[in-house]
Amino acid sequence: MNQDWKDAIKHLRLHFSLLLMPVFLFAVSQVSNSPYEQSFFINPLNLLITFIVLHLLVYPASNAFNSYYDKDIGSVGGLKNPPPINQKMLWVANTLDLAALALSYIISIPFTLLVIVYISASRLYSYRPIRLKKYPILGFLVIFIFQGAFTFNLSLYGLLPKSGCLGPFAPEIFSSKLVWARLACSFQIGAIYPLTQIYQHKSDLEDGVTTLSYKLGYKGTFIFSGAMFSIATLFYFLHFKEVNLNTFYILLAAQTPIISYFLYWARLVWQNTNNANYKNTMRMNIIAATILNLFFLYLVIY
Repeated sequence: MNQDWKDAIKHLRLHFSLLLMPVFLFAVSQVSNSPYEQSFFINPLNLLITFIVLHLLVYPASNAFNSYYDKDIGSVGGLKNPPPINQKMLWVANTLDLAALALSYIISIPFTLLVIVYISASRLYSYRPIRLKKYPILGFLVIFIFQGAFTFNLSLYGLLPKSGCLGPFAPEIFSSKLVWARLACSFQIGAIYPLTQIYQHKSDLEDGVTTLSYKLGYKGTFIFSGAMFSIATLFYFLHFKEVNLNTFYILLAAQTPIISYFLYWARLVWQNTNNANYKNTMRMNIIAATILNLFFLYLVIY
């Protein structure tokens, strides 16, 4: 394998998929609270396919596609020193997306349509002629919606029975029964997203991108993210109040390290904005994702 292929594979940032896994695991854990309730068991094949489609194909393909059009040179999520950009990245991204669609078809055509919508939104986010990410509010909303509530629905749709007989926007999937869970996912993503931009203000501006974090400023980014996290916690409370309130109290306890590091990092940035760097950003991401992954995995098992 020549160096270009190795570099393209590095840009997939496969390990970064772990940071996006909480929404999927939350959806898996809440299938029994869907409109179908507890009248069925999750099909292991559907579970495996949905996981592979999202975390081993769609997310990595999105990473490579976005890096290709962003022309990343400095640190980017999951890669402190990204290798040079090359045409193989686009080939790999397209191949993985096609593989994702082929696997999605095994579940159902409507599920495949939802995957197409997600891929399209992800590509429009970075594709140079359109590049939704250069608009601070619009770019934020794309991530807020598609990595949050939409991914929750997409995951749920891959797991529910009879999904092949339902339209992609069937009321059974978008039932109000899980509305608080969906909102919690989006606000959780909305809390983390600006923090991932905080160390890239200069490089983003040089690339013609005005991020929400830049608009908010260093202190404003932490205040905004703290508010989004608080709202997400409120929605978790409203959801688990209807399901099992004790689960919410466990979540509150589990979130203590996340809140502690967030406040610690905010204090560092308040003192010196140089602390709004890649190292601290990744620590925040890893702490939050690890704890939420473990919590939702606990809900899946128990």
